[in-house]
Amino acid sequence: MEERLLQLKNPHEMGEVLGIGVNKTLKVAESFTRAFIANSMKQSEAPFLEAALSRKAVILEYARAKRPKAKRKSKAGKGNAEVLEYAREKRPTAKRKCKAGKGNAEVLEYAREKRPTAKRKCKAGKALTAGEKRRLKVFDIKPEHQRYELFLPLNDLWKQYILSICNGLRRSSNPQLIQQKLLKADLHGAILTVVRSKCPSYVGATGILVQEFKHIFKIITKEDRLKVIPKKNSVFAVEVNGFVSHIYGSKFQYRASERSVKKFKVKGSIDL
Repeated sequence: MEERLLQLKNPHEMGEVLGIGVNKTLKVAESFTRAFIANSMKQSEAPFLEAALSRKAVILEYARAKRPKAKRKSKAGKGNAEVLEYAREKRPTAKRKCKAGKGNAEVLEYAREKRPTAKRKCKAGKALTAGEKRRLKVFDIKPEHQRYELFLPLNDLWKQYILSICNGLRRSSNPQLIQQKLLKADLHGAILTVVRSKCPSYVGATGILVQEFKHIFKIITKEDRLKVIPKKNSVFAVEVNGFVSHIYGSKFQYRASERSVKKFKVKGSIDL
């Protein structure tokens, strides 16, 4: 079966019977209010009831005036969407610029073609390794230069250098102070003599020091021979204006640059 909605007008008499669609008048509302107050409140005088009714009516009719809500302002300081939209139209958002200051890829590509990136240059030249130095013979002295007479001026300069740092060698000078200064001084040009060594062939060798390494001395003898003497297990003597200083090579295995800041301790007896 099909269901249909039927809408019919009810007669006025039927509305009164059913209690629907009837407009209650003000008199009916007033009579209902009076009856409710009379039943709920204590019996009082009529003037009091009239005053109470009028007061309640005033309270019911009173309503606090609503304050109009202020529209929330945006960060841009405008009060409505229309003004904001207008501002956006007047000031369109600018595109983010790249570092090169160009706005598109084509211009950037053109700039790269015009200004190619230069390769990074090394600030300092590459240092030679120990193997490369040996291969190139950087520290080798040529045979024609291995002559004692060629290094005599170097010996004279070294003597002047030692006298200047020791404030002149005198008999009244402190031997320990002079010894400490000689241990830290540059010995290139000094005359070294091997006084003790575990290898007997080195004992008595004398010559001008031409090269000093961490573990060896290279000296030129009066016979114009280049000798390589290890520092370890050897004792060397250095003579300057009659002052003789002994160097124990086993405790002297440092480079010249390292000895300048090294603090040597005085010991009573040192073995080879």
